Amino acid sequence: MAGKEIIQNGSVIPTEAKRNSVISSGYKPIDLLRNIVILLSLLLTVSAEVTAQEFLPIWEKGKIPNQKYAIPDSIADERALKVGTPGIYVFPANKAENTGTSILICPGGGYQRASYVYNGFNFARWFNTLGINVFVLVYRLPHQANLKEPAIAPLQDAQRAMKYIRSNVSTWNLETSKLGVMGISAGGHLAAMLSTQISDVSKISDRYDTLNYRPDFSVLLSPVITMGKWAHKGSRSNLLGSDTSASRIEKYSMEKQVTASTPPAFLVHAVNDKTVNLHNSLLYYNALIDNSVNASLHTFPQGGHGIRVTENPGSTELWLPLLQSWLKEMNFLKPIPFK
Repeated sequence: MAGKEIIQNGSVIPTEAKRNSVISSGYKPIDLLRNIVILLSLLLTVSAEVTAQEFLPIWEKGKIPNQKYAIPDSIADERALKVGTPGIYVFPANKAENTGTSILICPGGGYQRASYVYNGFNFARWFNTLGINVFVLVYRLPHQANLKEPAIAPLQDAQRAMKYIRSNVSTWNLETSKLGVMGISAGGHLAAMLSTQISDVSKISDRYDTLNYRPDFSVLLSPVITMGKWAHKGSRSNLLGSDTSASRIEKYSMEKQVTASTPPAFLVHAVNDKTVNLHNSLLYYNALIDNSVNASLHTFPQGGHGIRVTENPGSTELWLPLLQSWLKEMNFLKPIPFK
């Protein structure tokens, strides 16, 4: 896939012939130098292939819905600017530590771009340490000119990704009842849409149509939630375009879409977030509580709109241990048993 990392799985072991060329006896100085170069080259190749990440398209070629024509992927600075092939990067848990729990990460970027490395890969590696399988979603962006109905394209890709993961639970050894979603910033809005929308917009009359797209839990970090008074203006503009009628604002304000069947949520927000106002998390949390949905909200004085995995200011550093405890408390994560 153009612009995406090469698919690799596991470590690469040099062939027997290559190993023999390195360890054979009777070197001449020039042979020794040549073989040192070969060995360094092999080591660099192994290192590159171990860190490469598998990318899986979630739609069959030629069957991506809601588009007028195909486009190539546009990627810069580890951010997707235009997405021609929606898909997931796969971060499976270590086989010995796999808990069966999994999570789909929706990266942020104001619906203008998808910061799948900074908002995806970094969190994926932390979840992997807990034995959680992770899938980082690269979704189509509503500003793309090739879309017929721009506002529903991200949700179509998110619903399809959940179905795709559930269709392969045996491949990754997952539990079907412990598949969650995490969203950061505008990705939080997408994760909340995935959690609240009852209409399946991802159906294309194939074998995935009957699969469940609803997550079992959600983790929302500095999320965009509302399209109303406290909306993030960039996300609203990119998602809704010029149509900001009252009915459309309500439809895409996720605090208005919560019901008793919405999955439980863990929310994190900084009080000093100057990009996405704290009221977004408060609105969603209150809607969950009003509908008797289990929810856990954590606000911290500092962190701005850049709460991350490590080196957070002050008490904000506690958010990941709290998340881990909540996942255990909710029975979405069980401790790995001692062997």
